[in-house]
Amino acid sequence: MAKKYSLGVDFGTQSGRAVLVEVGTGNIVATAVKDYTHGVMDEYLPDGKTKLSHDWALQHPGDYIEVLEEVIPFVLRESGIDPANVIGMSIDFTACTMLPVDKEGTPLCFKEEFVHNPHGYVKLWKHHAAQPQANRLNEIAAKRGERFLERYGGKISSEWLIPKIMQVLEEAPEVFNAADKFIEAADWISFLLTGNERRNSCTAGYKALWSKREGYPSKDFFKALDPRLENLVDEKLSRDIYPQGAKAGELTGRMAKLTGLLPGTAVAVSNVDAHVAMPAVGIVEPGKMLMIMGTSTCHMVLGTEEKMVPGICGVVEDGIIPGYMGYEAGQSCVGDHFEWFINNCVPESYMNEARERGINIHKLLREKAMKFKPGESGLLALDWWNGNRSVLVDADLTGLIIGCTLATRTEEIYRALIEATAYGTNMIIENFEKHGITINELYACGGIAEKDEFMMQIYADVTNREIRISASPQTVALGSAMFGAVAAGREKGGYDDIFEAAKHMAKVKEEYYKPNPQNVEIYKKLYEEYKILHDYFGRGANDVMKRLKKIKLEHSYKETK
Repeated sequence: MAKKYSLGVDFGTQSGRAVLVEVGTGNIVATAVKDYTHGVMDEYLPDGKTKLSHDWALQHPGDYIEVLEEVIPFVLRESGIDPANVIGMSIDFTACTMLPVDKEGTPLCFKEEFVHNPHGYVKLWKHHAAQPQANRLNEIAAKRGERFLERYGGKISSEWLIPKIMQVLEEAPEVFNAADKFIEAADWISFLLTGNERRNSCTAGYKALWSKREGYPSKDFFKALDPRLENLVDEKLSRDIYPQGAKAGELTGRMAKLTGLLPGTAVAVSNVDAHVAMPAVGIVEPGKMLMIMGTSTCHMVLGTEEKMVPGICGVVEDGIIPGYMGYEAGQSCVGDHFEWFINNCVPESYMNEARERGINIHKLLREKAMKFKPGESGLLALDWWNGNRSVLVDADLTGLIIGCTLATRTEEIYRALIEATAYGTNMIIENFEKHGITINELYACGGIAEKDEFMMQIYADVTNREIRISASPQTVALGSAMFGAVAAGREKGGYDDIFEAAKHMAKVKEEYYKPNPQNVEIYKKLYEEYKILHDYFGRGANDVMKRLKKIKLEHSYKETK
């Protein structure tokens, strides 16, 4: 009997990737990556003329189609697998990454009248320009005593669906009126693949205020936001929500031709990139937190009952694994943090040294930073270069480094930035445990977890916990492939549920990181100082970051006028 395979396609911030996975073992037989042609648009639209304001982050939906068109045929060619033996597929996406579409599902930015209108494009997860709308939503919800706020830690983020829709309505009513639907990019792709609109419970629950038990907030609430939003759910969203692990449909003839797969291939309901990684490392029970470490970090943990935890991104029933409460928290700036530093703060002499030695600049900085002991640099940083997602839920916060002197070296700052992200993760862990969510073990996946031993040891020392690492270089895409196998079902050679799939397909390395007792004690002292800075600048004692940001925006506005 021929082996069966499943396909996972992971749409990230900068690129999309596909993995072809053997269903019986979880082994990846082929991988392909496609960088987005337009990347992240945060300065101009593709016309090169339409300037974007501060805190905007857009993408072009055509890039996603290019990914499907290139990476799926590539893995089929590379592996030599007969498409008849590919039994299922699934996709995952960053979230909330949303776009306006017409009745046929065509993105508005594909239309001539909206090609120069920023609001006609995809708003990426890290689009923070809807912060004023998020602030107003939170204020109105709090005044009304809306219970849903508690599920999301007391604040709704500017990254989420409703604030982004509010921004469209207020700044581009013509786009709002022309949009038949606002839809997550994850659900848009599954719609393209199957012809069925199957909105997934993960993005609906974590990013769009939906609850399995209570549904969406009331029409009165949306009316309080803006009278034009009273019927938003019924007119431009959907109440038809499908659980993770469900089947969205089967591949259409058109998309089969585009991808090289066979018509009728099972397609799972889409998922969020971070959440789909949980079963890929074998986490299908409470007590274990997964850190998905990339440009940002998501922290996922399961629970048996719903607890209200302030400052998290949300708790959703069946949101990650069926039968459990799925909790999510996160940090908005991790890989982005270090990329900013490399691009702006590393002297040419270091770049030359890295080139001469034929190594990556990150590797060189790690080598130099390793020579310092914890606390030796005298530096401390706050990891808010892209705002704070958890536990403060405030995109208006900014970064900080304290303790610099004329003797401070580049590698010391680099290490301080790494330590800052570890402190931020520890804040999240402490917050969960304070509110009744036990975390006994840490797991990590993503490029940083796989490649950066120095950083992962710092995380183990700061959190004083062992950290296990995914054995798959493409954990997220593997998780999608697992759900693809579930969509196909046992009859086609797949699995009937994600628990069974995890037994056969999950991958974790045998080696793991253990805390260094000496470092743990030093980091405890530094972490206490971090918490003081965290609360002083983040909880209202000194709003200098926001005042500076306001002055910056006012000055930028005057210049553009």
